[in-house]
Amino acid sequence: ARMDGAVHCAARSLEHHDAPERCKSCVYKILTQCEYGEMSRHTLSSSPLYRPEFDSDACGFGLVAHLHAHTSHALVQSAVTALDRLTHRGAVAADGKTGDGCGILVKAPEAFLRAAAAEAGIEVGKRFAVGLTFLNQHDTLAARARHELQQQLEAVGLHVAGWRIVPTDASVCGDEALRTLPRIEHVYVNAPERMARVLFNRLLFIARRRTELALSETDESFYVASLCANTLSYKGMVMPSVLADFYADLKDPRFASSVCVFHQRFSTNTWPQWRLAQPFRLLAHN
Repeated sequence: ARMDGAVHCAARSLEHHDAPERCKSCVYKILTQCEYGEMSRHTLSSSPLYRPEFDSDACGFGLVAHLHAHTSHALVQSAVTALDRLTHRGAVAADGKTGDGCGILVKAPEAFLRAAAAEAGIEVGKRFAVGLTFLNQHDTLAARARHELQQQLEAVGLHVAGWRIVPTDASVCGDEALRTLPRIEHVYVNAPERMARVLFNRLLFIARRRTELALSETDESFYVASLCANTLSYKGMVMPSVLADFYADLKDPRFASSVCVFHQRFSTNTWPQWRLAQPFRLLAHN
């Protein structure tokens, strides 16, 4: 691999300091090896922690998008199918149904969200956002989280149009996932007339962060998987093959999008959690 230019600059800066000659020699040797492809697995194998068989242990993720931004349910189905092909990139619990976590992040399916809002008796404005929230199973704590988020949204000039219970099927979850299964609800937020989308998203971010800080010490279950006018997330501690079974929205023919990012998590230094499933609000990584 070719070394980044910044590393070269750091190495050259040694010439202007009183670094021992042996340090300079080691740096230049590493730079030379990497520059000309001599830093191989054989070189790394001298490390007692290195195991070449672990090179492929990482999350799996991908993207499906229409080049001309045409929305379709078929594109969403393709992303869900591709996600299923990444099952091997994550671990499975002993119950055979709990995974490290998987999900998709889609460009907001506006037509579907408007239809779902009408069915739930929610009036949405010309510009609106929908957030996917994880709420506590305890009624009092869930009500407090809703109230806190609504207060923070109203404090920045936005209006909560209503809450929608996201249709889910808990029968596809394993025992481990069921132990921490949150209530999953959509929050609909309307923007004031003529508010720019950039400002709208900024205010949504501010309200979300203030809510998280307010509830951080009293409600470990509360989590906002996404809250944005541009995107919407569906994720959880389920296997990729049943993500669309768990979230019925993903099977609705009206659910159409032009961009879908999908991700299968490979849990390394953290125990799987609903909130740690990916994609996150803006990206997915491996």
